[in-house]
Amino acid sequence: MSGRGSFPDGFVWGVATAAYQTEGAVEADGRGPSIWDTFCDTPGKVRNGASGAIACDFYHRYPEDIALMAELGVTAFRFSIAWPRVVPEGRGRVNEAGLDFYDRLLDELLAVGILPFATLYHWDLPQPLEDAGGWPARATVGAFVEYVDAVATRLGDRVHAWTTHNEPYCAAWLGYGAGLHAPGRTSRKDAVAATHHLLLSHGLAVDVLRRVCPGAEVGIVVDSWPAHPATDAAADVAAAREVDGLRNRLFFDPLLRGSYPEDVLELLGYDGPPVRDGDLAVIAAPIDFLGVNNYSRHVVHASSDGSGPIVQPVARAPRTAMDWEIYPDGLHEVLLRLHREYGVKALYVTENGAAFIDTRDHDGRVRDPERTAYLEQYVKSVGRAIDDGVPVRGYFVWSLLDNFEWAEGYSKRFGLVYVDYPTLERVPKSSFYWYRDFIAGAARPSLAPVVT
Repeated sequence: MSGRGSFPDGFVWGVATAAYQTEGAVEADGRGPSIWDTFCDTPGKVRNGASGAIACDFYHRYPEDIALMAELGVTAFRFSIAWPRVVPEGRGRVNEAGLDFYDRLLDELLAVGILPFATLYHWDLPQPLEDAGGWPARATVGAFVEYVDAVATRLGDRVHAWTTHNEPYCAAWLGYGAGLHAPGRTSRKDAVAATHHLLLSHGLAVDVLRRVCPGAEVGIVVDSWPAHPATDAAADVAAAREVDGLRNRLFFDPLLRGSYPEDVLELLGYDGPPVRDGDLAVIAAPIDFLGVNNYSRHVVHASSDGSGPIVQPVARAPRTAMDWEIYPDGLHEVLLRLHREYGVKALYVTENGAAFIDTRDHDGRVRDPERTAYLEQYVKSVGRAIDDGVPVRGYFVWSLLDNFEWAEGYSKRFGLVYVDYPTLERVPKSSFYWYRDFIAGAARPSLAPVVT
């Protein structure tokens, strides 16, 4: 790659967080319960019985965290808005006190020159909507559109970019199919219906955002891991294609081509998506950008008994504390694919990062050379994609802070900033300073000739 010269003028360097993972204050100022509050209260669902009740207390400490962002030198902050904080019952009454928090947050970000990238749904469905059927119920689509309208009307004058949903694959399949995330259901039919309604609500929300916030960028964030066959055997190739179909193409195709992939529909059979006339045209509403979250890849082989694909870890491959293979080529592959196969004209890497076992040394500092090495490799992959003609506009590290890591509780640390959970003290890690210095260097135009 051509080094730091790969990144064009105006390239966005950012960090990302999510509401339930960082805000805490779950009962403050009229916030209602979410499916994650309920899930965390269910014994055995979250490691060590943890919850996001306090998390990083970002709700009260956001000025301190924005000061850290300013020190870091990022030009953008990706965060999510908590639906139950804004519409506690899921639909109907709007809680102005909840919107007041995001008012303050936006003003503080803009005061230091940081662009707000707001995500409207990062998995915290209001519990009353789940009680009424959740995402498998089509009525939830209408509730989401009403919520988006309320948020955009109040905050749309200051948000640079909106993403409707974060990782609809995880929201649908981990929450309704595998039961690993809230609300904890285990039904393939529910997962597929949830997939369709998440995508449909995205398309309808795009229309609202275009109307209310005509100057903002609008997109959606997909969680894409490449699926590679373990061998060249035909059965393994077919198994990898099946995983790719459910993990990637089930989302790429309707969003970017206006249709579900035929082989996936055949695989799903009677559990196929509940499509009505006009739905696919709504889902494929033109967007300004596609956000990509990438952390690793799947290596797949066929089962010997025909029970379905098996994801097989690569022996001796370097791994993170999440037991995910460190595979930076996968990010390059996903970006290239979306541009060349699907014609995406603008991409952001909206999440990329790694969990490692971080501890404070005797001097109080946190040294995390593994994370720095990880980020260096993945940022190089982004630069390679740009050199290959992919229109990548920005890169966001997950995450600014150590935080509540869903079903893993507080056992996994992804942050550039260490959070001492008993005291909530923030301690920038050595990777924080690496990223600060990298951003400063990348922002300076190179006077040297580009070498390819």
